Amino acid sequence: MGVFTRTRDIVNSNVNAMLDRAENPDKMIRLMAREIEETLGRVKAARNGTLAARRDAELELGRVRERAQAWDDRARMAVGKDRDDLAREALLEKRRYGSRAGALEQELAQTDAMLAHYQQDIDALEAKLKLVIEKKRMLVQRHVRAGQHHRAQHQLRRLDTSRAMERFNEFEHRIERMEAEADLVNYGRRPSLEEEFAKLGADAEIEQELEALKASAG
Repeated sequence: MGVFTRTRDIVNSNVNAMLDRAENPDKMIRLMAREIEETLGRVKAARNGTLAARRDAELELGRVRERAQAWDDRARMAVGKDRDDLAREALLEKRRYGSRAGALEQELAQTDAMLAHYQQDIDALEAKLKLVIEKKRMLVQRHVRAGQHHRAQHQLRRLDTSRAMERFNEFEHRIERMEAEADLVNYGRRPSLEEEFAKLGADAEIEQELEALKASAG
């Protein structure tokens, strides 16, 4: 399969649909990333080879144009010397180099179009590779979260089926019994003599404040 055909297949591929159908999404993503990287490497190699050929063609075009100009100068010199025969020969050489220059210019134009196409393919492959890497990162995060959730649920089930909750309930009931016993200690106890007199003193202060409020209101 040619590099251009494979590039189109990769660029047009639906990553989400392929992952949905995959039995092992992580393995699928690794295979996709490797294939994209390999294809990207081949496209860049082809692009670099085309760039080298373009430089060679550009250098040759410069030399051909110089030769065409040199034969033009010779034709003019021959005309100045009344050597029409030499002028004709010089013009023929100028035309030959001119034709070669035209062919090189056309070749450079086609090469530039091919380089632009290569660059489009490279950009598309790099975008697809970025998408696949992002999918891999998300898949790893989902795997980590799933593992954490599984461990948490397993821990909850273990606690529910263990003696831990029973011991906790027993401890809670023990505290409740201790609180109830503390309340029963003071239940029915008569206040002491000092407590009675303290209460009388507090009642007297309240009565004094009440009389003062009545007097200020009257």
